[in-house]
Amino acid sequence: MPYVTADDGAEIFYTDWGTEGTPVLLSHGWPLNSDAWAAAARFLAEHGHRAIAHDRRGHGRSSRTWHGNEMDTYADDLACLIDHLDLADLALVGHSTGGGEIVHYLGRHGSARVSKLVLVSAVPPLMLRTDDNPEGLPIDVFDGIRAGEASDRAQLYRDLADGPFFGNNRNNDVSQGTRDAFWLQSMACGHRAAYECIAAFSATDFRDDLAKVDVPTLVIHGDDDQIVPFEVGGKRSAAMVDGAMLLVYEDGAHGLPDTDRDRLHADLLAFIDS
Repeated sequence: MPYVTADDGAEIFYTDWGTEGTPVLLSHGWPLNSDAWAAAARFLAEHGHRAIAHDRRGHGRSSRTWHGNEMDTYADDLACLIDHLDLADLALVGHSTGGGEIVHYLGRHGSARVSKLVLVSAVPPLMLRTDDNPEGLPIDVFDGIRAGEASDRAQLYRDLADGPFFGNNRNNDVSQGTRDAFWLQSMACGHRAAYECIAAFSATDFRDDLAKVDVPTLVIHGDDDQIVPFEVGGKRSAAMVDGAMLLVYEDGAHGLPDTDRDRLHADLLAFIDS
């Protein structure tokens, strides 16, 4: 299996499908891994693109390091992978936490290798409510997730899969297999990595990173996202990036790569090919 070695020696697993066309790097959400993007990677590779997806450190098949479970290191790990593969004219696509990772990569490393950016149900600009971010969610929300991770992570992931992640507690009826896949990927995440990543996705302030985005950007968000509410995430991110295109999926839940797979694939392809 292919790995790239990060600056601190951590081994970052990745898949690399397709050999021609614009490279597309897909960054996954918490506490999943690159398998969450497998369908999109296959679709993009079959439609003439090179599709790359990695397991964030601590997640999936990558090293379960004790340290480095925060956005600076995630972004630097991504830079190591992009440099290792010598990618150029790259489209970056991030779902949820992965959206924060790719935005923070641009903020720390610039856009010399990047041509386009896609944020899907993404955590920027800042999820946590603070004095200068009153639109955010109260810290009690994230403390509750931390408590579930610490006390019974297996049940936490089951509850997320059966309820708000896919919107099964609303109008969606996502298959048991898809929900089981979410649970299996989540359980493959290291316990410390999963716990610390809650702070990484909720309390990292991406507003300065968004201000540095200088490539064409597409923001996709469901208006019934119960994990990263549209008013907290996609609506504000699109307003902060000059010229960003915003696509709102009516009644869309958080897990759009599964709940709205065909539409999302078509929208990604159209934007990347434009």
